[in-house]
Amino acid sequence: MPLIEATNDSAACVAELTSQKLYSHLFEACSILRGPVNQDEYKSYVTPILFFKRLSDVYDEETEKALEESDGDEEFANFPENHRFAIPNSCHWNDVRNASENVGKAIVDAMSGIEMANPDTLFGVFSSFDDAVWTDNTRLSDERLKDLVEHMSKIKAGNSNYSADVMGDAYEYLIKKFADLSKKSAGEYYTPRSIVRLLVMLLNPKAGETVYDPACGTGGMLIEAIRHMRDDRRTCGKIYGQEKNLSTSAIARMNLFLHGASDFKISQGDTLRNPSFLQDGKLQQFDCVIANPPFSLKAWGAEQFSSDIFGRNIWGAPFDSNADFAWLAHMAMSMGEKTGRLAVVLPQGVLHRVGKEGAIRKAMIESDMLECVIALNEGLFYNTDVFACILFMSRNKPLDHQGKVLLVDATSIFTAQRAQNIMTNEDINKVFALCTEYQDVQGKAKIATLDEIAQKGFTLSVSAYIAKEAQESVSPEKIRKKYFEAIEAAKSAEEKLKSLLSEGGYLNG
Repeated sequence: MPLIEATNDSAACVAELTSQKLYSHLFEACSILRGPVNQDEYKSYVTPILFFKRLSDVYDEETEKALEESDGDEEFANFPENHRFAIPNSCHWNDVRNASENVGKAIVDAMSGIEMANPDTLFGVFSSFDDAVWTDNTRLSDERLKDLVEHMSKIKAGNSNYSADVMGDAYEYLIKKFADLSKKSAGEYYTPRSIVRLLVMLLNPKAGETVYDPACGTGGMLIEAIRHMRDDRRTCGKIYGQEKNLSTSAIARMNLFLHGASDFKISQGDTLRNPSFLQDGKLQQFDCVIANPPFSLKAWGAEQFSSDIFGRNIWGAPFDSNADFAWLAHMAMSMGEKTGRLAVVLPQGVLHRVGKEGAIRKAMIESDMLECVIALNEGLFYNTDVFACILFMSRNKPLDHQGKVLLVDATSIFTAQRAQNIMTNEDINKVFALCTEYQDVQGKAKIATLDEIAQKGFTLSVSAYIAKEAQESVSPEKIRKKYFEAIEAAKSAEEKLKSLLSEGGYLNG
C-alpha cells in the first residue's frame, strides 16, 4: 500500500473547510442546550437530531429525483423502491418543525416512527440514547427545543448539499469535541484518526474482503477501512462490528451511514461473553480484524472464558482483572484461515507482564502468527498516559517472515503538542516504512527469531532487542565555552536594546 500523501489538492482542501464549517454549526447546537443539559450529555441530543435531519433531507432528495423521473407522479415518488428507508406520515423533520407545543414529544414520536418503519436497518438508532429526555418540559422547554430545531433547519443535510465524506468528517470532528469535553469516557469511543490509519495501512484490506471490529466504538476503524478500499461497491455486506455500549453502537451505525456506507452489520452486545457473529456454531472468520479494545478491562468474564465454547482460550485464560489477552485471542480466532490478519492496539504491558500472562504470551509467540510489534509513545490516547503498542498478526506469514518477529521502536516518532501528543501523517508514514521495509534499523527496528525471543524469556519489550541510538558526547570544555558565549550574546542583546530604547526617547538619561 502507498504511504499517505500530504496533498494540496484544492478539492480536498475545500472538503475539509466545508466539514469544519458544518462542524461549527453542529457544535453551536450544543450552546442552545447549555444549562439544562450537561456537556457530557450533548452527544445524546445532537447526534440523534443531526441524524433525523439527515434522513429527512436525503428522503426529500430521493422524492425530488423520483418526481423528475416520473413527470411529477407523486404516487410513483412514494414507492419504497425509490427510497433507501421509509419515513412515515407525521415523522418527517418538517412535521416536528411545525409543532407549536409539546415539541419534545413530537421529536420522540417522529424518531420512534422511523425506527418502527425500518426495523432491519434503523431500529434502535434513536431510542438507544436513553439518557436524552426530550419530553421533560421542566428541563427542555418548547421554546428551547424550537430554537434547536430552527438552528438545525438552517442547514440542508442531503447528499447534494454535503457529500457523505464531508458530512461524516464533520460528525467525526464533533465526536472528537465530545471527547475533549468528556475526558472521563473519551477513550471508550474515540481513537485518534492517525492511529486508525496506521492500523488500516498495516492490514491493507482489499475490495471484497471482510472487515471486523469486535470493539467498534463509533465505527471509525470500519470507516477508515472502507475509505482505504475507495468505497468500492464490493464492501457492501462485508463490514462487521460489535459494541457493548448501547448508545455508542447506535452512533456507529449513524456514523457509517453518514459516511455513505449502505450495507453493514453493527451488533450491540458483549463480545467477550456473547460474540454476535457466528457461523455453524463457531466464531465467524474474517479477512481483516481490527480493534482498539478497552485497555486492561476488569470483570470481563474470565471464568466463562476458561472453558470457552468457541475455543478462544487457545493460549490459556487470562485473569478476570485484565482482558487484554482475551481480546487478542478472540481476534486471532476470528481471522480467516488463509487470508486472515489482525491489527490491534493494546497497552505495552502485554509485551512484558510475567506469570500467567507471560505463559499466554509464550504460547501466542510460538503459534508464529505474530508479524510485528510496534511500541508507541505515551500520551497519544485520550484520558490515559499509558504507553500503547500495536500488534500485527497474520495466518499466512511470508516464508521469509516465518519464525521471526519484527520489533519497531516508534516511541520517538510523534509530534508533541501542548495538550496531547499526536502522530501526523508524516509520523505514521515513517512507522509504516519501518514495518514494510522489514530490516534491522539502528535504534528503530529489529528482526528477532523465535529462538532469540525464547532466550530472552519471551518478552516482547522492544528495549530488550533495540539499543537506543548512541548520543553524541560533548566535552566539558565545549559546554563551558558555549555557556560563556551565550552569556556574552545575552549581554550584547541587552545593550543593543537599551541603545534603541534610549534613541527612541523611552529611557531617561
